[in-house]
Amino acid sequence: MPELPEMENYRRLLSQHIINVPITGVTVNREKTINMETEAFVQGLVGARVVYVERRAKHILFHLHDGRRLLLHLMLGGILYYGPEEERPDRSTQVELVFGDRILYFMGLRLGYLHLLSVKEGEAAMGKLGPELLDRRMNAERFAALLKGRRGSLKSLLVNQQVMAGIGNCYADEIAYEARLLPSAQVQNLTPEAVARLYDSVRKVLTEATDIGGYMEMPFMAGDTVTGTYNDRCKVYDREGEPCLRGGGTIVKTELSGRKVFYCPDCQHEG
Repeated sequence: MPELPEMENYRRLLSQHIINVPITGVTVNREKTINMETEAFVQGLVGARVVYVERRAKHILFHLHDGRRLLLHLMLGGILYYGPEEERPDRSTQVELVFGDRILYFMGLRLGYLHLLSVKEGEAAMGKLGPELLDRRMNAERFAALLKGRRGSLKSLLVNQQVMAGIGNCYADEIAYEARLLPSAQVQNLTPEAVARLYDSVRKVLTEATDIGGYMEMPFMAGDTVTGTYNDRCKVYDREGEPCLRGGGTIVKTELSGRKVFYCPDCQHEG
Protein backbone atom coordinates (compact mmCIF):
# COMPACT_ATOMS: atom_id res chain seq x y z
CA MET A 1 0.00 0.00 0.00
CA PRO A 2 1.39 3.44 -0.89
CA GLU A 3 2.53 5.28 2.23
CA LEU A 4 3.56 8.84 3.04
CA PRO A 5 6.63 8.98 0.75
CA GLU A 6 4.75 7.55 -2.26
CA MET A 7 1.81 9.90 -1.82
CA GLU A 8 4.02 12.92 -1.20
CA ASN A 9 5.93 12.10 -4.37
CA TYR A 10 2.63 11.97 -6.26
CA ARG A 11 1.55 15.27 -4.68
CA ARG A 12 4.71 17.00 -5.89
CA LEU A 13 4.38 15.61 -9.41
CA LEU A 14 0.66 16.39 -9.67
CA SER A 15 1.31 19.94 -8.47
CA GLN A 16 3.74 20.46 -11.34
CA HIS A 17 1.29 19.42 -14.05
CA ILE A 18 -2.42 19.84 -13.30
CA ILE A 19 -2.78 23.05 -11.28
CA ASN A 20 -5.35 25.40 -12.91
CA VAL A 21 -5.71 23.15 -15.98
CA PRO A 22 -9.47 22.66 -16.60
CA ILE A 23 -10.82 19.12 -16.41
CA THR A 24 -12.24 18.60 -19.89
CA GLY A 25 -13.43 15.03 -19.58
CA VAL A 26 -14.16 12.31 -17.03
CA THR A 27 -14.47 8.56 -17.55
CA VAL A 28 -15.68 6.23 -14.81
CA ASN A 29 -15.19 2.54 -15.51
CA ARG A 30 -16.04 1.35 -12.01
CA GLU A 31 -18.82 3.14 -10.18
CA LYS A 32 -17.87 1.56 -6.84
CA THR A 33 -14.69 3.65 -6.94
CA ILE A 34 -16.66 6.89 -6.63
CA ASN A 35 -19.23 8.05 -4.08
CA MET A 36 -22.16 9.02 -6.32
CA GLU A 37 -23.79 8.11 -9.60
CA THR A 38 -21.45 8.40 -12.56
CA GLU A 39 -23.47 11.14 -14.27
CA ALA A 40 -23.40 13.37 -11.20
CA PHE A 41 -19.67 12.73 -10.71
CA VAL A 42 -18.87 13.62 -14.31
CA GLN A 43 -21.05 16.74 -14.27
CA GLY A 44 -19.49 17.81 -11.00
CA LEU A 45 -15.95 17.65 -12.39
CA VAL A 46 -16.07 18.70 -16.05
CA GLY A 47 -14.97 22.33 -16.17
CA ALA A 48 -13.50 22.26 -12.67
CA ARG A 49 -9.89 23.23 -11.96
CA VAL A 50 -7.53 21.89 -9.33
CA VAL A 51 -6.03 24.87 -7.51
CA TYR A 52 -4.04 22.99 -4.90
CA VAL A 53 -2.93 19.41 -4.26
CA GLU A 54 -2.62 18.40 -0.61
CA ARG A 55 -1.37 15.18 0.94
CA ARG A 56 -2.79 14.11 4.26
CA ALA A 57 -1.43 10.84 5.64
CA LYS A 58 -1.85 8.30 2.80
CA HIS A 59 -4.49 10.43 1.04
CA ILE A 60 -4.38 13.01 -1.72
CA LEU A 61 -6.85 15.91 -1.58
CA PHE A 62 -7.40 17.76 -4.84
CA HIS A 63 -8.72 21.21 -3.89
CA LEU A 64 -11.09 22.39 -6.62
CA HIS A 65 -11.62 26.03 -7.61
CA ASP A 66 -15.11 26.13 -6.09
CA GLY A 67 -14.00 24.82 -2.70
CA ARG A 68 -14.92 21.17 -3.13
CA ARG A 69 -12.42 18.37 -2.58
CA LEU A 70 -11.59 15.27 -4.57
CA LEU A 71 -10.33 12.71 -2.06
CA LEU A 72 -8.08 9.89 -3.25
CA HIS A 73 -7.02 6.86 -1.24
CA LEU A 74 -5.09 4.32 -3.33
CA MET A 75 -5.29 1.53 -0.73
CA LEU A 76 -3.61 -1.72 -1.78
CA GLY A 77 -2.39 -1.77 -5.39
CA GLY A 78 -3.54 1.67 -6.50
CA ILE A 79 -1.31 3.71 -8.81
CA LEU A 80 -1.45 6.85 -10.96
CA TYR A 81 -0.23 7.59 -14.47
CA TYR A 82 -0.33 10.91 -16.33
CA GLY A 83 0.11 11.24 -20.07
CA PRO A 84 -1.49 11.43 -23.53
CA GLU A 85 -3.87 8.80 -24.92
CA GLU A 86 -1.10 7.09 -26.89
CA GLU A 87 0.72 6.33 -23.61
CA ARG A 88 -2.34 4.69 -22.03
CA PRO A 89 -1.10 2.03 -19.57
CA ASP A 90 -1.74 -1.58 -20.50
CA ARG A 91 -4.01 -2.26 -17.56
CA SER A 92 -7.57 -1.49 -16.54
CA THR A 93 -8.41 1.98 -15.25
CA GLN A 94 -11.18 2.75 -12.80
CA VAL A 95 -11.33 6.52 -13.36
CA GLU A 96 -9.77 8.86 -15.91
CA LEU A 97 -9.60 12.66 -15.67
CA VAL A 98 -8.79 14.51 -18.88
CA PHE A 99 -6.69 17.66 -18.62
CA GLY A 100 -6.60 18.93 -22.21
CA ASP A 101 -4.26 16.64 -24.16
CA ARG A 102 -3.21 14.72 -21.04
CA ILE A 103 -5.10 12.15 -18.99
CA LEU A 104 -4.68 11.26 -15.32
CA TYR A 105 -5.29 7.52 -15.05
CA PHE A 106 -6.38 5.98 -11.74
CA MET A 107 -5.56 2.27 -11.74
CA GLY A 108 -5.72 -0.59 -9.27
CA LEU A 109 -8.51 1.01 -7.25
CA ARG A 110 -10.22 -2.26 -6.36
CA LEU A 111 -10.09 -1.27 -2.71
CA GLY A 112 -9.19 2.38 -3.18
CA TYR A 113 -11.56 5.23 -3.97
CA LEU A 114 -11.93 8.71 -5.47
CA HIS A 115 -14.68 10.70 -3.76
CA LEU A 116 -16.05 14.14 -4.61
CA LEU A 117 -16.74 15.93 -1.34
CA SER A 118 -17.77 19.27 0.10
CA VAL A 119 -15.28 21.13 2.31
CA LYS A 120 -17.12 19.92 5.41
CA GLU A 121 -17.15 16.32 4.18
CA GLY A 122 -13.46 16.50 3.33
CA GLU A 123 -12.57 17.80 6.79
CA ALA A 124 -14.69 15.10 8.43
CA ALA A 125 -12.96 12.38 6.39
CA MET A 126 -9.56 13.55 7.65
CA GLY A 127 -10.71 14.38 11.17
CA LYS A 128 -9.48 11.27 13.00
CA LEU A 129 -5.98 11.19 11.54
CA GLY A 130 -2.97 11.78 13.76
CA PRO A 131 -0.39 14.52 13.14
CA GLU A 132 1.98 14.65 10.19
CA LEU A 133 5.45 13.54 11.26
CA LEU A 134 7.29 15.71 8.73
CA ASP A 135 5.28 18.82 9.55
CA ARG A 136 7.46 21.77 10.56
CA ARG A 137 5.50 21.99 13.84
CA MET A 138 6.55 18.46 14.80
CA ASN A 139 9.59 18.13 17.03
CA ALA A 140 11.18 15.59 19.37
CA GLU A 141 9.14 16.78 22.37
CA ARG A 142 5.81 16.56 20.56
CA PHE A 143 6.74 13.17 19.17
CA ALA A 144 7.56 11.88 22.66
CA ALA A 145 4.18 13.20 23.85
CA LEU A 146 2.45 11.07 21.16
CA LEU A 147 3.99 7.97 22.71
CA LYS A 148 3.26 8.90 26.32
CA GLY A 149 0.77 6.52 27.89
CA ARG A 150 0.72 4.24 24.85
CA ARG A 151 1.14 0.50 25.19
CA GLY A 152 1.80 -2.33 22.76
CA SER A 153 4.34 -3.06 20.06
CA LEU A 154 6.32 -0.43 18.22
CA LYS A 155 5.09 -1.71 14.85
CA SER A 156 1.42 -1.40 15.88
CA LEU A 157 2.01 2.14 17.11
CA LEU A 158 3.80 3.30 13.98
CA VAL A 159 1.03 2.09 11.66
CA ASN A 160 -1.81 3.47 13.81
CA GLN A 161 -3.13 6.32 11.66
CA GLN A 162 -4.96 7.90 14.59
CA VAL A 163 -1.69 8.32 16.49
CA MET A 164 0.61 9.38 13.65
CA ALA A 165 -0.31 9.71 9.99
CA GLY A 166 1.19 8.15 6.89
CA ILE A 167 3.30 5.16 7.97
CA GLY A 168 2.45 1.63 6.83
CA ASN A 169 4.08 -1.79 6.87
CA CYS A 170 7.19 -0.98 4.84
CA TYR A 171 8.33 2.21 6.51
CA ALA A 172 7.44 0.99 10.02
CA ASP A 173 9.99 -1.79 9.54
CA GLU A 174 12.55 0.53 7.97
CA ILE A 175 12.16 3.06 10.79
CA ALA A 176 12.51 0.37 13.47
CA TYR A 177 15.67 -0.88 11.76
CA GLU A 178 17.14 2.60 11.51
CA ALA A 179 16.43 3.13 15.23
CA ARG A 180 17.94 -0.31 16.09
CA LEU A 181 14.66 -1.26 17.76
CA LEU A 182 12.71 -4.48 17.32
CA PRO A 183 9.25 -4.00 15.77
CA SER A 184 7.98 -6.04 18.73
CA ALA A 185 9.56 -3.69 21.30
CA GLN A 186 6.96 -2.51 23.81
CA VAL A 187 6.35 1.21 23.51
CA GLN A 188 5.77 1.66 27.24
CA ASN A 189 9.25 0.27 27.96
CA LEU A 190 11.21 2.53 25.61
CA THR A 191 13.75 4.78 27.32
CA PRO A 192 13.79 8.52 26.56
CA GLU A 193 16.98 7.90 24.59
CA ALA A 194 15.27 5.20 22.50
CA VAL A 195 12.30 7.51 21.83
CA ALA A 196 14.65 10.27 20.69
CA ARG A 197 16.45 7.79 18.43
CA LEU A 198 13.09 6.66 17.05
CA TYR A 199 12.08 10.23 16.24
CA ASP A 200 15.35 10.87 14.39
CA SER A 201 14.81 7.63 12.46
CA VAL A 202 11.26 8.59 11.50
CA ARG A 203 12.45 11.89 10.08
CA LYS A 204 15.43 10.36 8.29
CA VAL A 205 13.64 7.41 6.68
CA LEU A 206 10.52 9.30 5.57
CA THR A 207 12.50 12.27 4.23
CA GLU A 208 14.99 10.13 2.31
CA ALA A 209 12.27 7.88 0.88
CA THR A 210 10.19 10.87 -0.20
CA ASP A 211 13.11 12.63 -1.84
CA ILE A 212 13.92 9.60 -4.00
CA GLY A 213 10.35 8.83 -4.98
CA GLY A 214 9.22 6.03 -2.66
CA TYR A 215 8.76 2.47 -3.89
CA MET A 216 5.95 2.66 -6.48
CA GLU A 217 6.20 0.04 -9.21
CA MET A 218 5.79 2.27 -12.27
CA PRO A 219 6.68 5.86 -13.21
CA PHE A 220 4.09 8.63 -12.89
CA MET A 221 4.69 9.77 -16.46
CA ALA A 222 7.10 9.37 -19.38
CA GLY A 223 10.55 10.64 -18.44
CA ASP A 224 9.92 10.20 -14.71
CA THR A 225 13.16 8.77 -13.32
CA VAL A 226 12.40 9.46 -9.64
CA THR A 227 9.28 7.47 -8.77
CA GLY A 228 10.12 4.05 -7.33
CA THR A 229 13.82 4.68 -6.66
CA TYR A 230 13.46 3.66 -3.01
CA ASN A 231 12.43 0.16 -4.13
CA ASP A 232 16.05 -0.97 -4.07
CA ARG A 233 16.98 0.93 -0.91
CA CYS A 234 14.98 -0.98 1.69
CA LYS A 235 17.24 -2.27 4.46
CA VAL A 236 14.89 -4.96 5.83
CA TYR A 237 11.47 -4.88 4.16
CA ASP A 238 10.95 -7.83 1.78
CA ARG A 239 14.58 -8.93 2.37
CA GLU A 240 13.91 -12.15 4.30
CA GLY A 241 16.99 -14.39 4.39
CA GLU A 242 19.33 -11.70 3.07
CA PRO A 243 22.32 -10.42 5.07
CA CYS A 244 21.88 -7.39 7.29
CA LEU A 245 23.54 -4.35 5.74
CA ARG A 246 25.06 -3.52 9.12
CA GLY A 247 26.81 -6.90 9.06
CA GLY A 248 26.52 -10.14 10.99
CA GLY A 249 22.82 -10.87 11.01
CA THR A 250 20.26 -12.27 8.60
CA ILE A 251 16.93 -10.56 7.95
CA VAL A 252 14.00 -12.44 9.47
CA LYS A 253 10.34 -12.35 8.46
CA THR A 254 7.61 -13.04 10.99
CA GLU A 255 4.09 -11.89 11.90
CA LEU A 256 3.02 -9.46 14.57
CA SER A 257 -0.66 -8.73 15.22
CA GLY A 258 -1.51 -10.11 11.78
CA ARG A 259 1.07 -7.97 9.96
CA LYS A 260 4.24 -9.21 8.30
CA VAL A 261 7.38 -7.89 9.93
CA PHE A 262 10.98 -7.81 8.72
CA TYR A 263 13.92 -7.16 11.06
CA CYS A 264 17.47 -8.12 11.98
CA PRO A 265 17.60 -10.07 15.25
CA ASP A 266 21.29 -9.22 15.74
CA CYS A 267 21.29 -5.41 15.63
CA GLN A 268 17.73 -4.54 16.63
CA HIS A 269 16.81 -4.65 20.31
CA GLU A 270 13.99 -4.04 22.79
CA GLY A 271 15.14 -0.56 23.74
